[in-house]
Amino acid sequence: MTDARPASFGERLDTVFGRRGHLCVGIDPHPYLLDGWDLPADASGVRSFGLSVVEAVAASPRAGIVKPQVAFFEAYGSAGFAALEDVLAAARAAGLLVIGDAKRGDIGSTNEGYAAAWLTPGSPLEVDALTVTAFTGVDALGPLFDRASEHGKGLFVLSATSNPESRALQTARTDAGASVSRLVAEGVASRNTDRTRLGDFGLVLGATKRLDEYGFTPEAVRALSTTPVLAPGFGFQGAEFTAIPHVFGPLAPDVIVSVSRSILQHGAAGLASAIEADASRVGEVIA
Repeated sequence: MTDARPASFGERLDTVFGRRGHLCVGIDPHPYLLDGWDLPADASGVRSFGLSVVEAVAASPRAGIVKPQVAFFEAYGSAGFAALEDVLAAARAAGLLVIGDAKRGDIGSTNEGYAAAWLTPGSPLEVDALTVTAFTGVDALGPLFDRASEHGKGLFVLSATSNPESRALQTARTDAGASVSRLVAEGVASRNTDRTRLGDFGLVLGATKRLDEYGFTPEAVRALSTTPVLAPGFGFQGAEFTAIPHVFGPLAPDVIVSVSRSILQHGAAGLASAIEADASRVGEVIA
């Protein structure tokens, strides 16, 4: 009897890194971008926008990850979610790795509901990995961790985010002296201890941050060696690709480099060249 267990998310992510690189293209249909693309600010507009991005990334040999920002679809209600379902299905059918940027997270049965919606094969909202928050505690995400492990899915837990408002909360110290950001990171990393390469559970670490200012000692960073990183903050938020080795140190080889508006601003006609240009620059930094 063969083992029917699906390949782990970490294994699939590592394969994408090796074959197509580290660039992740965000699908963020801001209203101003819809206008610039001559698309209506409604569900049909975000659907067309999303499908165009999927098509451009799928055609690129140097990008294999997309990250739809759920909020921009959710803004149009049930029709927006229907549009998102079409975009997610198209991306997965094209063989892309899909990270749902929904930032879900609660407790108990609520997390079971989120897990059923986003991490279950055959669900209309099925993704390969989901962004989640741990404000209720890393262990409260148990149903999401369990469902992800069962179906070869992944999670990216917010730890040190790229927005400037995060600092006071995420650098706050626990009774044991660790920062909240580091406490979350260690809780996530502990679930990857059976991996020799990449685990299924990663962290959102903003590229605009200095990890030492968020309570990460060099030893703490090295302890995250099997933990993938989703790094927003490039482009419009100011981070440069050349800073990746300095910001992430030994974690740099496992960073998903997330870029959205600075690619999307080029419009449908300019997407392919913008993706290739950024993928080339990322490839020079992360060999």
